[in-house]
Amino acid sequence: MTGPEGADDLREAAHPGAGEVTATVIVNAPAGRVFAALTAWERQSEWIPFTTVRVIEGDGGEGSLVEAVTTAGPAVLRDEMRVVQVDPPYEVRVVHCGRLLRGPGVLRCTQLERDRTQVVWHEWFHLPGGTAGRVAWPVLWPGSKFGLTQALKKFARLVEQGRLP
Repeated sequence: MTGPEGADDLREAAHPGAGEVTATVIVNAPAGRVFAALTAWERQSEWIPFTTVRVIEGDGGEGSLVEAVTTAGPAVLRDEMRVVQVDPPYEVRVVHCGRLLRGPGVLRCTQLERDRTQVVWHEWFHLPGGTAGRVAWPVLWPGSKFGLTQALKKFARLVEQGRLP
């Protein structure tokens, strides 16, 4: 995704889509530690079910390309994300730029107290399938939100236990 065509494609993918999902969790740890755990991309495999995450281009910082492959039985979903902004320990922004999953996402850390941090994971996906995708989204959304929330709860436990980052 280099060159003018890749830049145009990334700009197009960066526009919010109609499929929106948000999950939030409170982690009993300081924001710096929570942020470091969130951006330890390949460790996300430990808390996102059925998913293997790896950095395929760059060092995990701005400009890097991260791939998350989710496998459930015979179904395989490949998600490519370009890291477009890193503002430690507060926020990391990505753009999902694969063939199926497209749209911006943000992970935010807000320090609440000395050792408590709120994490908000927000995604705006372009819905594939035209009208059928828009009709299906209200049915799929609760499962997406539940899965994301459960993953963040596991993330919080691992950070609080000192097993992440």
